[in-house]
Formats: sequence, structure tokens, C-alpha cells
Amino acid sequence: MAEQHTVTGTEQDGRFAASLRRDRRFVWRGWAPIDRPDEEYFFLDRGDGWQVWDNTGKHYVDAVAAAMNSVCGYGHPRLLAAAQDQLRRLPHFDLSVGGHEAAGLLAERMAALLPGELNRTHFTNSGSEAAEAAVRIAVNHWQHKGTERRRIISFASGYHGTTALAQSLSSLPAALDDVPSGLPVTRVPLPMEPALLRRSEALTPIMDAFRAAFAADGGPSKVAAVLVEPFLNVGGGIVLPEGFLRELRELCDETGALLILDEVFTGFGRTGRMFGFQHDGVVPDIVMMSKALSSGYLPIGAVTVTDTVFESFRNDPVFGGLRYGHTTSGHATACAVALATLDVIASERLVDNAVERGKDLIAELSGLADLPGITDVRGLGLIGVVETAEPTQAQRLLALARDAGLLLRCQGRALLAVPPLTIDADGIKILADRFCRAAERFASEVSR
Repeated sequence: MAEQHTVTGTEQDGRFAASLRRDRRFVWRGWAPIDRPDEEYFFLDRGDGWQVWDNTGKHYVDAVAAAMNSVCGYGHPRLLAAAQDQLRRLPHFDLSVGGHEAAGLLAERMAALLPGELNRTHFTNSGSEAAEAAVRIAVNHWQHKGTERRRIISFASGYHGTTALAQSLSSLPAALDDVPSGLPVTRVPLPMEPALLRRSEALTPIMDAFRAAFAADGGPSKVAAVLVEPFLNVGGGIVLPEGFLRELRELCDETGALLILDEVFTGFGRTGRMFGFQHDGVVPDIVMMSKALSSGYLPIGAVTVTDTVFESFRNDPVFGGLRYGHTTSGHATACAVALATLDVIASERLVDNAVERGKDLIAELSGLADLPGITDVRGLGLIGVVETAEPTQAQRLLALARDAGLLLRCQGRALLAVPPLTIDADGIKILADRFCRAAERFASEVSR
């Protein structure tokens, strides 16, 4: 065995300095200020399971899970082998020209996983493209049926991506509608504070707000679809009341609107069910997926629709089909890795693990709700949310957690812990210990 080289402090400093210079000179990062302070930069070097190391050798528990993609953790041998095998065989071929086996196998698997008549899958490269495709499909569906339904209803605090159309669905400051999409959108505000929304008494005011949205701007007959997330991720880590999706499904059935569910973050086990909508036992007309579909190893997204929606596209006047897609949609290697991801989720019982480890995580973090500056602790599946009084406090707690060797996701006033679904009980204990140490430092600062 080769002798391992121990990185010295001087070498660590040199690597960071070189990375910082290169990044500042050549890379334009999204979702980050151009004049970001040097101390906010860090560069990841490698990962293993639920752990990552930066290029100075510092170790972290990854509770960001690579921007919430990784369900199978880093370096999973079955995913690596699937990518290598497909790359040798056929890296990709444009699906508008000819099919390949990996896409067909993945679409077949997804039809088996999804309920009802959700049998037809269109592949995209990202969650944003999935939102774009889903909304276009919904509006085109009504056009093909000879009905002019174009209005979309969504949560004002929802988030569905960064294409112009996807951004227009949200009122979040980070997703400003600065490039209008051309479709009318009615955005429903949350009726109360996030900490109260998971309670049963929140269901009536939320549904009243959606009924009012249907009645506005020309009434229900103009609504093409409602598009919501089962859990509001970027909107602040918000757990919605039990029964919300069930009542929303009933409202869509009453008015004829389609129900689109955004499972880009919640899909494939994160909430303790394979799909978040399964908590309420509903079947959407269209479902969007990405992130965990390939465990973040390769870019892929998907939109699956019912047979009814699919069949309406035979009436398209130009192609007699869907006029949307990209050269790398349904990328063969990404599809192969997605198939391996679904195999791992099943064989390693990752959905069950999300339930058990999620319970452990909330039990460990629940006491933080009593600390100064922290207003709520909540969770769903393997998602832990610690909410602070204001966004600047959340940013401070985020920095303290990173100092403690824990990477978290900051969404407004809330910090989200979303580790890989492969994390074990010992990993949750380490995660929680580091979170609690950071929170105690934060509370002492707030109390001064």
C-alpha cells in the first residue's frame, strides 16, 4: 500500500489560495454575490457516503446533500458502475432522432412506481426544465381540447426553478419575475407563520386562499393547472397540514383544472415516502421530478403525465406530439445511473431509513426550540428544519455550523438539514452534535 501524504498547513493554505484566485478570475457562480467575501468561500475536494472534505482537508457532515440531490451518498459503487457501463456502451443519443434502451427502462420503472395512470414520461435535464415542460404540457393539453385555459395557480412562497416561466410561478425575492413568461399566474400567499402551518387548523385558511385564487381573474374556467410542492423547500422549509393535497385534488376535480405536483425535492424517499404526495394518498395529473432521481451523480429531470394528458397531444397541429425537448433530454448515461439509484433505494430500504433517521434527527434537535433566537424545530421524513427569528440570524447560525464541520441549507429564516438517505444512526448523532454546538454558540451571541 502506498504511503499516504499528510497535507501540511502551508500546503492547505496554498491550495485554498490557488482555488480562490482561479474561481474569482474565471467562474461565475449562480445564486451568489459577485463580491463574496473570501471567508465565505470553500472548495470541496472529495466525498464518501454522507461525508465530504474540502481542499484544505477539513471534514464535514454533508447535511446539504449536494444541494439536496444525494440520496445514495458519495461514491456508491453501484452508481459508479452503472455510469461506466453505459458510457462504454452508448453515452447518449438524441431521443428526437432515435431511442435507446436506458430511457425506455427508466420510464417503465417510473410508471411502475407512480400510481394511477401516470404512465408517460418526458425526460429533461433539470428541475427547472421539468417545471417549464409541465406548465407547457398543461396549457397545451387544454388547447388540444379546444379550451382556452392558460392561468396557473401556485404558492407565492413556492419555488419551481429558474427558467423565465418557472420563476414567474413564485413571489420569492430570490426568484424575481424579471423576465415575464407570458402566462397569467395567481400566487397564493401563506395565511400564517411557517411554524403554524403544519397544524390541522391551518388547513381551512389555506384552502380558503386557494378557492379565492380560483375565483379570481376570470374564474375557475380559465385555470389550466395548480402547481405546488408537497413541502415548501426554498420557501422556508415549510411542512403543510395533513390533508392539504387531498383537498386540493378535490378542488381541481370540481373545477376541471389539472393538478401538477413538484416532487423535484421531495421525490424518491426524502419525506419518508417514495413521493411526497403519497402522504395524502392523491394522484396528480402531472408530476415533476429531478434531484434524487440520479442521486445527483448526473443531471436529469422528468415529467410524468397521465395517459389522458398524453393522448391529447395527438391533436397537436404541427407534430402531433410534444413540441418541447433538448438534445440531452433523457441522456442515456444519466438514465442508467437513475435506474441504479432506484435499485439502491429499494435494496437498501432507503425510504424506511429516511423515516427512522428522520425521527432520530428531530428527537436530537427538538430541544433547540428553547434557545434564544430559535423559533421552531420541525421536520418531515429525513428533513430537519430549525427556524430563526430573522434571515440574518439564520446566516449566522449557518456560518457557525460550518465552523463546527456541518454543512446546512439556508432558506430565508430557516436552516435545513438534508443528509443522504444512506446516513446511519451514528451519522445522525454526529450531525446533531455539531448542529447543537453551533446553536449553543448562536444562542449565547443572541443573548448578549
